[in-house]
Amino acid sequence: MKLPADHPLNTGMTSASLLVLNMRGQRTSPLPVWFMRQAGRSLPEYRKLREGIAMLDSCLTPELVVEITLQPVRRHSVDAAIFFSDIVIPLKLAGLDVDIKPGVGPVLESPVRTQAAANKLRLIDADAFAPITTAVDMLVKELGSTPLIGFGGAPFTLASYLIEGGPSKELPHSREMMRNQPQLWAQILNWCADITAQFISAQVVAGASALQVFDSWAGRLSPEEYDTYAKPYSERLFAQLSHLVDSDGVTVPRVHFGVGTEPLLESMYEAGATVMGIDSNTDLERASALFNNKVPLQGNISTDVLSASWEELANHIDAVITSGANAPGHVVNLGHGVPPETDPDVLTRIAEYVHRTTA
Repeated sequence: MKLPADHPLNTGMTSASLLVLNMRGQRTSPLPVWFMRQAGRSLPEYRKLREGIAMLDSCLTPELVVEITLQPVRRHSVDAAIFFSDIVIPLKLAGLDVDIKPGVGPVLESPVRTQAAANKLRLIDADAFAPITTAVDMLVKELGSTPLIGFGGAPFTLASYLIEGGPSKELPHSREMMRNQPQLWAQILNWCADITAQFISAQVVAGASALQVFDSWAGRLSPEEYDTYAKPYSERLFAQLSHLVDSDGVTVPRVHFGVGTEPLLESMYEAGATVMGIDSNTDLERASALFNNKVPLQGNISTDVLSASWEELANHIDAVITSGANAPGHVVNLGHGVPPETDPDVLTRIAEYVHRTTA
């Protein structure tokens, strides 16, 4: 579907931004920079604002979402905002009893592991997106020429929480279902793809200029497992997002990112991305070569170096920029989310350094 006439990509407000140009394969000078998890735990102003407010409540209160999303843009002068939310918000909007427990992560009171439970799953009512679209509309007005990135979780990662009932490194219930109940697995993951497509589409239609799909747990799969149990459902998700186009028929940039996914990168791209997010374990030059240097990349400053001396960190940033030089576009980012103990001043300094050295 074509985006509204007043969408920032159609008005020219964000279509010429550093972020959008690089994501569309037009390398700029300077390069754009933003940080995954830039809105949140590392910022004292975020922690103060969130005192006494549950995470999911924060995600569904437009005024809080707007302020939290804007905080790192103001502080770090990054080239994009990313919508403050959580990948399990679609589960909550669909009526499931999900919560985020501090120090644990998303937890479901009643995991979905049976056919009867799966048969009760429903798509999200359009009215339920009001807090999301209201927040995006408010943000776009505040951000001006700075693009907003919408996001959601890939079906495999979202389903892992739904089936396990919470974070799990081994994913025992998910693996049992994959192998022994393939039809039930397919039903649940198709549903996860569809509600996440609803969630991301709502953000983009309301004004987000790019989107990112996070597959946090995909790296726990072998390439064969990914192609069988995850890729078809990511393809279903991206197919529903690929129809989002501007007035010229150009699609909204679609980033796909996972951790520990180097063996999966080509399959993850084939699922429907237009930009590949690369973690810190994978050299950008090597990643770009996988795609014949024709796919824009995002990444991949190591979070391990954020606490190092500035000289060491600057040298590492230089190496990252050099390694990404063959890609048609490069969005400088971390190779993982900002750790909560990160000194915010370091992130501000990184953004300034990237802008200065690539100008």
